[in-house]
Order: sequence, then C-alpha cells, then structure tokens
Amino acid sequence: MSGTKEKKHINVACIGNPNCGKTTLFNALTGSKLKVANWPGVTVERFEGQTSFEDVDITLIDTPGIYSLTCYTIEEKVTRQCAMDDSIDVIINVVDASSLERNLYLTLQLLELGKPIVLALNMMDIVKERGMEIDMHRLPEMLGDIPVVPVSAAKRTGLDILLHAVVHHYEEGNGRKGAPGDETEYVLKYPPEIEDKIAKLEVMMGAHYPTHSSVRWHAIKLLEDDEEVKKEHPISVTNVVDRSYEKDIIQCKYAYIEKVVNETLFHKNQKAASTDKVDKVLTHPFWGIPMFLLIMCAVFFLTFTVGDLLKGVFEQGLAWLSAAASAGLDAIGVTAWLKSLIVDGIIAGVGGILTFIPNIFILFLALAMLEDSGYMSRVAYVMDSVMGRVGLSGKAFLPMILGFGCTVPAIMATRALETEHDRRKTMLVTPFMSCSARLPIYVLFSEMFFPEHPALVAFSMYVIGMVIAILAALVINRMEKGHINDSLLIELPEYKRPNARTIRIYVWNKLKDYLSKAGTTIFIASIVIWFLLNFGIGGMVDNPAESFGAVIGHLLVPVLKPAGLGMWQIGVALLSGLSAKEVVVSSFAVLFGVANANSDAGMAAIVSNIQSINPGFGALNAYCLMLFCLLYVPCVATVATVKKESGSWKFTGKMIAFQLVLAWMVTTIVYQIGNFFR
Repeated sequence: MSGTKEKKHINVACIGNPNCGKTTLFNALTGSKLKVANWPGVTVERFEGQTSFEDVDITLIDTPGIYSLTCYTIEEKVTRQCAMDDSIDVIINVVDASSLERNLYLTLQLLELGKPIVLALNMMDIVKERGMEIDMHRLPEMLGDIPVVPVSAAKRTGLDILLHAVVHHYEEGNGRKGAPGDETEYVLKYPPEIEDKIAKLEVMMGAHYPTHSSVRWHAIKLLEDDEEVKKEHPISVTNVVDRSYEKDIIQCKYAYIEKVVNETLFHKNQKAASTDKVDKVLTHPFWGIPMFLLIMCAVFFLTFTVGDLLKGVFEQGLAWLSAAASAGLDAIGVTAWLKSLIVDGIIAGVGGILTFIPNIFILFLALAMLEDSGYMSRVAYVMDSVMGRVGLSGKAFLPMILGFGCTVPAIMATRALETEHDRRKTMLVTPFMSCSARLPIYVLFSEMFFPEHPALVAFSMYVIGMVIAILAALVINRMEKGHINDSLLIELPEYKRPNARTIRIYVWNKLKDYLSKAGTTIFIASIVIWFLLNFGIGGMVDNPAESFGAVIGHLLVPVLKPAGLGMWQIGVALLSGLSAKEVVVSSFAVLFGVANANSDAGMAAIVSNIQSINPGFGALNAYCLMLFCLLYVPCVATVATVKKESGSWKFTGKMIAFQLVLAWMVTTIVYQIGNFFR
C-alpha cells in the first residue's frame, strides 16, 4: 500500500427560512464557484458549490427558503426532497438568530429526520446590536446536543468553526436515529397518545419499507395527513390514524419552542428595531407605491448619468479596436468582404453592445443593493393588494421584480406559486417587465431622440411595462370571472447594510452572463445579420436594399407601418431581436455601418441615416420602437424557459401570439394618437 490517505467527500445541504442569510452564507463558503443542476424528476434548479476543510472535500447545496417541511409549492417540495435525500450527509440549518422563535419550527422538523444537523446561528451581529443575548450552552442542550455555531455570513465570521463542526459531526455519525419506539433519542416528546401512534406507525413503516430512513419523521407526517407522504408511501393506517393530528403536533412544537426561547434568549425586547420606523413610509398603503417609483426613477437617473460618464473609456477602446483591425486587415491584404464582415459585422455588432456595460453595471449594482438591503420584499408586500385586485397572487410580484434583471430566472421563480393556474398567468405577464437586455435599446434611442430627458424616457418604459402587466392580468381575470387568489404572506427582513461580497458576486455573475451572451448569441447574430444585408439572390451586393435582409424587412413593413415603424431596417432589427434583445442595437450598428452605435458620432450617424430614408421619423417613432421592443416576444431563451416550466407548447404558442398582438395594438394606438397631435 502506498500509505496515502484517500480524501473524503461529503454532501451538505443548506436549509433555512427565507431571508435568514442562507444564500449569503452559501456564497461566503463557496465564493462564485457555483454549479447549476436540476433535481431529478422536477424542473427546479439547485445551486451547488465546492469548498473544503482539512482533508475533506465538501459539496454545498443551496436550497429554496422554506418555513416548514410541509409542501405547497414546487420549491418547498424541492427543499424537502433535498433534506430527505440519502446522498445528503449533513444538514446546515441556517437560523436567523434575531428571529429565533420563528426559525426553530423548521429546526425541530429537521431534527425529526434523523440526519446529522449543524445549527448555523446567523446574524449574531444584529442580536448584539439589539442588546440581546443567547445562552450558547443551554441552546444546544435543548436541541439534542447538536453543534450550534454562531456566524455572521455578511461579515464572514465563524465560517471555519462551522465547517469544522460539519466535518466533526459527520465523522461522529451523531444523528438522532434510534430504534422505532425509542423516544429517548428525540428532542421533542409528544403527549403519550401521539407517541403511541407514532411508535405503531414506525413499526408499520419499517415492515413495508425496511431500508427507509427518517422513519419517525414519516410517521409524524402520516399523523398530520400529509398528502405527499401518503402518495410516496401508500400504506393503510386507518387502524391507527383516526383523524389529522397536525394541529396537535404544531401546538406541541410551538410550546417547546417557547420553552427554548424563554430559557436561552435574554433581553429580546430591550431595543426596538429601526426597521419599523422606516417601514411606516416604505410600506405605507398610500405612499409605498410612489416611494417605489421614486426609488426606481433614481436608479435610472444613476444608470444614465454615471453610466454615461464611464462609457467614454469603452468608446475609445472600441474606436481603437475598429481602427486597428481595419489597418491590420488592410496590411495583410484581406479581401474586402472579409474585412467588412470583421469590422462592420462582428466588431460593430458585438463591440457596440459592450459599450453599454457601464449602464448595465450601474443597473445591476443598484438592484443588488436594493435586494440585499431588504427593500425588494417590501415592494412585493406593497403591491400585494394591487395584485389581488387583478386576480394574481401577491407572490406573483416577486418573479415580476426579478424580471428587471433577466426574464429567464423570473419565469423560473414562478415555481414559488402554489397552483399551475397562477404560475401560467404570471408567466404570461412577467415578460412585460423590462429586463436588462432591453436597457441598451432604451439608452440608445432615448439619448438619440430625447437628449434632454433620456433617463425619464427610459424609466417610462419600466412603468409602462408594469402597468401593461397588471392590466393584462386584470383582463384575464375578468375573462375567468374573477378567480380569487390568496393574499401574500411574506416575511419582511431586517434592513441591513448591503454586503459588499454578496453584491460583488451578484453583479459579476450578471455581467458574466451579459458578456457570455455578447460572445455567443450576439456574435452569431451579428454575423447572420451581416450576411443577410450583404448577400442577395445574385450573390454579394453593394446596396443593402437589394439584400435578403431587405426582402424580409419589406414583408414586415405593411404590418409595422401603422405603428410608426414602417422601415424594412426596423423589421430586420426587430426580427433579429428575437435571439436576444441587445441584438436590436447590434442590428442598427450593422445596418448603417456604424462602428460604435453608443458614441455621440455613432448616434448622430444612425439618426442621419434613418431620417435620410424616412424624413418623418422622429421622437414619436423612436418612442414607439422602444415600446414595441418592450412588449413583443421575449428572447428565445425566455420562450424555451416558458416551455420548460409550463410543459406545454400550446401555452407557449398562445403566449407568443398574445404578446405579438398586444405589442402591435398598444404601439399602433400610441403612434396614431401621438401622430394626430403632432
């Protein structure tokens, strides 16, 4: 034997309530070394990250936040499936130490699974700020002597101790399993009547499923009349279970939690949270929505002002690259068509998009800070009453908010809704929220045609998107004869200073996705557009009006003309935008041979070219173009995600048709009314 020691590997699941800092802790432990996969049998993504401690490799799995192991939504089912998975060696139960009472309900349920549990007591800095104290000796005792580690994910303290506890607890094999009927192994003992039934159900479970883990937990769930457990393990329990004992079990758990809190948490009322004072304004029934709009308006003001200050560097770099590439290609005697492809196609298309990085960066930075501060949960809370009036669940506004960043994860976030009906209706209206891919379109055309108020014009697109989404939901609700949805039950987290590391990881991942799209989708689209504009039936053409692109564009002119978009170049740009919305900007750069569409010279060249073709094209037409880009079919990635999440091509096709018709109708109405007063 070589004498080398084989390195161990363990799988660890991070499970906790929403807003407990679980994902922040996950990011702190793994950095940005993330992998996305799907849970078997469900279309819900999980996030995996790698870390290590001493000689042990650790795969960390981040799960959706839940309040209990009782399942109603897809994401709750996923977290429960993860907790029960035999491949999970240790569970890190992330607990918000400042809200101990609420978080411990899930803890007691996890302990009943019989798996090794490590309690990560997060947000201890908030506990100290409030003047509270937690007895770190008595708390582990009352939870079955499991490791309890105080950490601050935001400040990255206690992480090594946490990993040490995970590894040590795994090596000890210190689970809470015990033999069926042996109550001494469990933290919470129920009244004798319930314990007697649990013992009988454990024996029955053992007889039918001898290799099954978490027998006690399943027995408790059978007493609670849990539908999922009954489906997964169909055994007859009528001779034992005469009614649902769910309320009795819940009462026992909360009674024990109250005992734990009384014995371990001190001075909990010593200092009131400043959160309540701020919420009097930000969650006010009347002022809440105006404050949200004001904050978003400020975000877009910064996006334009600060972004425009930074974009000069990118413009200079792109101009240098274009000139250098042109000179280099001339020096080596490259043919004219290949030079045109590289300079006018690839560099103009892809490079033009890259000049918007400062604007995109500022937008993502602002959204990340709002999210990490705890404000976005307030927005969902404020919008709950509005969503209820239009037949949407209050939870529907959460994926709609995500749509400000990217529509793909926003569509995926509809999994948090409880019914398929609500999920599909939310999928239908979420694409109307302006994603970051549309921002380059707004930036370009608002600065070209509305130079005095570009930020305000761009902001109006975001407001219109929200209004259209809500109105569309209202119409659908009326057609469904007033389908009533449940109100939103959401925890409002503490306001906190945004964590620099969390924001850095979030912004970098978003920018990385943007750059990846520029290097793949937009790169390919730019080449395709160049070929469409430079080749016709007779081969390569000098005049784009004789190209394949012109033929396609002319077919769309009669349809787009009533909306003020009757130019074949616009038709080509809109068609190319189906691959990715940023490609609309790339298309204009390629269509008019502009190396940098976002520069002052580039914008002036585009305006001059457009008005030479259509002298009447002005601010109204530009606004209608932005409006159409807002409302028409989202990118192919979003369409594919809708198909994946809905499981129906029929529904996906109806969504595409609905959005195309709505975009044309709204844009046409705006143009015709505006043209009447022009």
